[in-house]
Amino acid sequence: MCVGIPLCIVSADGTNAVAQNGPRTETLDLSLTGPLQPGTWVLSFLGAAREVITADEAKRITDALAGLERVMAGEALGDAFADIEARGPALPPHLAEALAAGQTEA
Repeated sequence: MCVGIPLCIVSADGTNAVAQNGPRTETLDLSLTGPLQPGTWVLSFLGAAREVITADEAKRITDALAGLERVMAGEALGDAFADIEARGPALPPHLAEALAAGQTEA
């Protein structure tokens, strides 16, 4: 399984960049995103920046990953998924429309 890691571009030269998040520092390939400026947050997969994200998205993903690490270590989840818990479950739009139309079976 491949997990996306949020990283902030520290420096970039063409299609190569150095990025970090906390103590984690990586060299990234920017071929999929194109040149990026320092301060830009990306979601990285296996050494490649795959998607530009906002700083808020980066924080939520980082918090969720930290929560998963705590659970794997036998600790409490904490508020790692507070944003999801606050909004509650949501159906995909097509299912919400079907439910609103009174459909309860496929």
